[in-house]
Amino acid sequence: MKLLREIELKLTAGDDVGTACRSVGISDVTYYDWRKRFGGMGRSQLSEMKSLENETARLRKSLA
Repeated sequence: MKLLREIELKLTAGDDVGTACRSVGISDVTYYDWRKRFGGMGRSQLSEMKSLENETARLRKSLA
C-alpha cells in the first residue's frame, strides 16, 4: 500500500508510470497488478484480507 501511494503521488506530480515505478523499484506490470488487487482498499480492509489469507493457509495446512 505504501508503494502504491508513493507511485500515485509521483503520477500526480507529472511522472509517467514507468518512471514512477522504476523510482520505487518495481515494474509497471507489478504496479498494475497491485492496483487491480489493492486499489480501492483501506487499511482495515487490507488487514482483514491478510488475516483471512493467513487463516486459509492454516486450514489448508491442517487439511493436508
